[in-house]
Amino acid sequence: MGSFSIWHWLVVLAIVVLVFGTKKLRNLGSDLGGAVRGFKEGLKGAEEENSQPPSSPQQVTSHTIKSEVEEKDQTKI
Repeated sequence: MGSFSIWHWLVVLAIVVLVFGTKKLRNLGSDLGGAVRGFKEGLKGAEEENSQPPSSPQQVTSHTIKSEVEEKDQTKI
């Protein structure tokens, strides 16, 4: 009841190839490879975003707010 022998794995492989066919298995392999590649690129992009220092928030001053209010008042006239 231990591990399977090589003959068991060969029979399972033969059954899988008969059921799915080689074309579907090839497509499945390329799709899986593309998904893994995309996942690795996503991780690399996330690491690059984390390594960049955060940008400082824009400070709001009373002059800025006053200018915006004056601009809105002028557009109403």
